[in-house]
Amino acid sequence: MDDAPGVGPHPRPWPDDPRFDPQLLEHGDRRNVVDRYRYWRVEAIVADLDRTRHPVHVAIENFHHDFNIGSVVRTANAVNAASVRIVGRRRWNRRGAMVTDRYLHVAHHDDIGSLLDWAAREALPVLGVDNLPGAVPLETYDLPHSCVLLLGQEGPGLSAAARAGCRDVLSIAQFGSTRSINAGAAAAIALHAWVRRHVFGQRP
Repeated sequence: MDDAPGVGPHPRPWPDDPRFDPQLLEHGDRRNVVDRYRYWRVEAIVADLDRTRHPVHVAIENFHHDFNIGSVVRTANAVNAASVRIVGRRRWNRRGAMVTDRYLHVAHHDDIGSLLDWAAREALPVLGVDNLPGAVPLETYDLPHSCVLLLGQEGPGLSAAARAGCRDVLSIAQFGSTRSINAGAAAAIALHAWVRRHVFGQRP
C-alpha cells in the first residue's frame, strides 16, 4: 500500500493540456498542492493564482535572520496574497515555507526606506502589526482593501524606522502572560482579519 502523500502516476491516456507536467503525470505528484493543481507545472499554477491574487501584501523585517519567515510565507500562500516582501537580509529559512514560496511573488528590500518607497509608488498604505503602546486594536480596525501588513522581528518587534513609516500600528488582543506572539502567528491572525473583511464582508 502506498502511504506517500499526493497522488500516483496519472492513468493513460494523459490530459492533452500544456498546463500538465509530463514528469508528474508519469511518476505521480507528491507536492503539497490542492487537488485542482495536481500534475500541473509550477509555472501554470503561478499563472492561475495570479488571476485571483488578493491585493494584500505581507512584509517582514529580517535583520536578525528571523526563523518565522517561512511560516509567514506559507500563510501568505494560503491567503493567495499579492506578495511577500523580505526587508533586510536576503537569506531566510525556507524550511517552514514548505516550498510554498514557489507559488508566491517574494521580493527583497534592502531596508525599510526601500519598502516604503515601493509602497508609496503603488499607493499602498503600510500597516504595522505589533503590540506597542498607542497601537490600534486590529479587532476594531477597518483594514483597507489594498495594503501592506508589516511585521517586525521576533523579540524586538518593529524597528523604529518601520514604526515611523506606518500609517497605523495594529495590536492583536492578548490575555495571557506573554508579551507578544511570534511573527508567524501574528501574520496568520492579521491576514485572516483581512479575509473576514474583504472576502466575507464582515466589518469590525
